[in-house]
Amino acid sequence: MSAARPRATLRTLAAIAALPLLLTACGYGAESTDDDQRAEVAVNAEKLSADEVKIGYFPNLTHATALVGVQEGLLQKELGGTEIKTSTFNAGPSEIEALNAGSIDIGWIGPSPAINGYTKSGGTNLRIVSGSASGGVKLVVNPDRIKTVDDLKGKKIATPQHGNTQDVAFLNWIAEQGWKVDAESGKGDVSVVRSDNKVTPDAYRAGSLDGAWVPEPTASKLVSEGAKVLLDEADLWPDKKFVITNIIVSQSFLKEHPDVVEAVLRGSVETNEWINANPEEAKASANAALEKLSGKALPAEVIDPAWESITFLDDPLAATLDAQADHAVKAGLLEQPDLTGIYDLAPLNKVLKAEGKGEADDAGLGAK
Repeated sequence: MSAARPRATLRTLAAIAALPLLLTACGYGAESTDDDQRAEVAVNAEKLSADEVKIGYFPNLTHATALVGVQEGLLQKELGGTEIKTSTFNAGPSEIEALNAGSIDIGWIGPSPAINGYTKSGGTNLRIVSGSASGGVKLVVNPDRIKTVDDLKGKKIATPQHGNTQDVAFLNWIAEQGWKVDAESGKGDVSVVRSDNKVTPDAYRAGSLDGAWVPEPTASKLVSEGAKVLLDEADLWPDKKFVITNIIVSQSFLKEHPDVVEAVLRGSVETNEWINANPEEAKASANAALEKLSGKALPAEVIDPAWESITFLDDPLAATLDAQADHAVKAGLLEQPDLTGIYDLAPLNKVLKAEGKGEADDAGLGAK
């Protein structure tokens, strides 16, 4: 794909209309918004097997593949005459509910909601069909109160939501330090405070929090308030990679419209390729999309470090999702799940092969 900005060549293919929506970080909160956005399709473009595809994602940087793919028309280009309808969500559970209800067909989502949704349905509702992003999670602290890891004992550290991806990661890390915390109450050697990412910066500014284990851009927002990065979660993972965003699809939609799913995946792969080839332009595109959704763009001191900490990739990093499930089990937040069948990477690998790229691995958790 050309490294040149695609907007000029795709202007006739896509135009985005968005409703204001409060900016949040990945999957935390309770609201969802049906934006009823429909990208303009090319005149006489051929439809695939569905008239439209309903896509869900969050208005945050770890979902930039969706933000940029819609903003730049890269998803619509692959779908031809099949229209995109978008909905944005502030919570993983609400997106899973929308998928189960048929309100969306395909979604960008974090690992914990995908795991929980799959296990609660007995493995009948969704498949993970691609990766999207890795990284973008940091432990940031008040440098006046916490200078070393040992200083965390007795302090109040926020996570976005009880049992969410970052909450599980922090509880697991705490246990590895030899400290004890009750997973339900958050009380123990460290006080784990479940705080919505929308209010965490205000709580930190007021002095009621000593730090937070949070995704971007919340981590960089806190740093802009004077916090310091004590730990980047990427440093805890092999090759510094762990899944933060996957693409899921309802099993019924995958069965009935495999060509549409494949087209969305082609658009996602193309978008990630463009993001990685044009990071500054892609960052500006994502910020423009966020401004349309939230009414306010992220300032440079927030978006620049946040963007640098996220890796956009097609590989779902399946082994790290399996490890995250194990962490939740160890923390007492999840019964041992059977994740066999949570992945169907055949459509993605077909796209990757056509692009001359290596295939993605499902870590033995693929559909049989």
